[in-house]
Amino acid sequence: MALFLITFGIMVLAVLGMAIGVIFGRTPIAGSCGGLNAVDGSGTCQSCSRPCAARRKALVNGKN
Repeated sequence: MALFLITFGIMVLAVLGMAIGVIFGRTPIAGSCGGLNAVDGSGTCQSCSRPCAARRKALVNGKN
């Protein structure tokens, strides 16, 4: 029973810690441009409004 209470307490602390992080966090979690969106070979994603320097250079040179 003691092991259950200790485990339960740790889980409660973890959930509370995550909740406090969400409440007081100012920057939302952001994904990377590319990742699984680049699987089709296009190399761009729909949500990336400012591509990185290497991608901008490739776009200027006409490469995909």
